[in-house]
Amino acid sequence: MTFDWITVAGTIGAVASVASFTPQAWKIIHSRSTEGLSLGMFALTCLAFAAWTSFGLLKGEWALIIPNAICLCFALFILAMIALPERKTKEVAETLDPVA
Repeated sequence: MTFDWITVAGTIGAVASVASFTPQAWKIIHSRSTEGLSLGMFALTCLAFAAWTSFGLLKGEWALIIPNAICLCFALFILAMIALPERKTKEVAETLDPVA
């Protein structure tokens, strides 16, 4: 078996992409606030991840589908939290992390 740098690079990129949304999602849940986050930016991010997921599906490439679908879920969560009224954002966050 030979070492495949392409697979290593792709795996690192996929893991980093998915992991990059975790701190923001957790900060929203913990702080109960989306202040300072751009609705437009996250809407565009969701569109990008939906397009990459669709591209992966059309090509049948799981290496594109899985990380982009996971990132889409995180980005949609953040987008929804930004779009919700502040009261609802706090309710969702309280449900997900009641001890914060």
